[in-house]
Amino acid sequence: MKFRIIFAILILTSCSNGTYKTSSKELYRSSGFALIYDEKDYEKNIISGKLNTNKLEVAHNRVKKNSTILITNPENNKSLKIKVTKKINSPTFFNLVITKPVSDYLNLNPDMPFVEIQEKSRSKSFVAKKAVTHKEEKKVSDKAPVTKVKIVNLSEDKKVKKEKSKNFSIIIGDFYSNESVMDLKETLENGYVEDGILKVKKLSKNKFRLFVGPYSSINTLKKRYFELNRYGFEDLDIQQND
Repeated sequence: MKFRIIFAILILTSCSNGTYKTSSKELYRSSGFALIYDEKDYEKNIISGKLNTNKLEVAHNRVKKNSTILITNPENNKSLKIKVTKKINSPTFFNLVITKPVSDYLNLNPDMPFVEIQEKSRSKSFVAKKAVTHKEEKKVSDKAPVTKVKIVNLSEDKKVKKEKSKNFSIIIGDFYSNESVMDLKETLENGYVEDGILKVKKLSKNKFRLFVGPYSSINTLKKRYFELNRYGFEDLDIQQND
């Protein structure tokens, strides 16, 4: 495919995100949505294997079985170190498959289970545990007597905090030169990708990001992700925007 050749040449100047490195010194890192395991997905051939719904289990289509990964929920910074139970093929939009106990452990939003993944070195000892530290609770002296009780009318000046809607972008790649990223953007817009959806952001003096989005709808995000897959893009990172 002509596009793959053009992209391969241009991407040499980039530092790609979420791609599995074969070097033993470079470990897998990615961010995106987890697929919460449902046996119906296996029965419908959406995924290629089964997990135990009663246990903390995870599966990945690239990271090897028994590899240790750190899964983080960026919403609350809760993390879990766990070994990959098995390799399972799943839709490319999802960067791993997890059981509901894992989702509950991390307090993930079941409608938008966004996670960050980092493979850990095999040389280090491993115990599945939380990797999040909570702030120490304020200590109250037992000797301090309660002298007054103030009754407050909670209905007065009650302010309801509206939760800010989440939105996400799909990262195509980070480039070391503006010329490279603009060349690829122009190439893709000339017959491959819908004109106007590709965006460029300058991250630093010598780092430029090509991405699409943001999208607040997971269905729109998923649709665009699969479109980019058809154009030859694989292992795309999804970024949650502040």
